[in-house]
Amino acid sequence: MRNTEIGQGAESVNRNRLPNRRASETIGFKRGNLHFCMTVGTYPDGRPGEIFLNAEHSNSFLDALTHDAAILASLALQHGCTLETIAHALKRDAQGIAASPIGAAVDLIT
Repeated sequence: MRNTEIGQGAESVNRNRLPNRRASETIGFKRGNLHFCMTVGTYPDGRPGEIFLNAEHSNSFLDALTHDAAILASLALQHGCTLETIAHALKRDAQGIAASPIGAAVDLIT
């Protein structure tokens, strides 16, 4: 196993960053009895390029998990992964409904 410092090599030449000024849309939604707030930033052509997701209770464990999951989804989008690919990879219940808040968020914008 290679010993690498955290953050080293984290940037890729293939990352398509969003412009500093970009359109965004904020959407509130409920998953079970929990409320979430999502903001989606888009590229000039309208494609989603970043997702911010927060749980109703700021700084809670659930808020941290949803926030971090949204960062990972954003990085995947910026490296060329499609929303459809992300949605397909996330856990679903027997009826095909997203099992997590990030899954529900991705479904809302897919």
